[in-house]
Amino acid sequence: MNQSAIAVLVSVLATSSLSAETFSAEVWADNWFEMRVNGEKVAEDSVPITTERSFNAESFQFEAARPMVIGLVAKDFKENDTGLEYIGTGRQQMGDGGVILQIKDAAGETVAVSNSEWQCLVIHTAPLDKSCESEANPVAGQGSCSFDMTQEPVGWDLIDFDASDWPQANEFSAREVDPKDGYDEIDWVEGAELIWGPDLEQSNTVLCRLTIN
Repeated sequence: MNQSAIAVLVSVLATSSLSAETFSAEVWADNWFEMRVNGEKVAEDSVPITTERSFNAESFQFEAARPMVIGLVAKDFKENDTGLEYIGTGRQQMGDGGVILQIKDAAGETVAVSNSEWQCLVIHTAPLDKSCESEANPVAGQGSCSFDMTQEPVGWDLIDFDASDWPQANEFSAREVDPKDGYDEIDWVEGAELIWGPDLEQSNTVLCRLTIN
């Protein structure tokens, strides 16, 4: 690399470093989340999704330069692709999800909250027929226990990804989600809403994204 190219690279890196900001985020999820910024993971729920009733809030900081894409992977617990939990017990049921977050800059100003301005794509839906919940021997992919699953689209959490065909996030009330353990420990700003896919019970894995300019 010649001296001119090195100078340009140093200039770019310096500009990028100077434009980076420190942000603080607070997230509550039922049951689990991972947050990415421009494709890089900045936080993951500290309680494994396999933990029964894994409800908790997370607070953390990250550095990034605007514009940036916040990519949120949110999952509700399920034992298998039936989408059910407590299978074979008297509590056999479809679980329900929900996630809420807020992001503030170093000055404490709110720069993003979860609401219907986000776009959310469901990549695991189960069961497709809710009567699966009452099956004596539910088997994923059979009868009423069919499911729909796709992979994460490549680059979905990057700034240049075309998400124009993604649906808007669905907002839900606290009464509908019934958030527990950690939710009340956060002072949620006005406008921060619980979001998810179109169905709290059937939407099991949701990818949500928002561009912050």
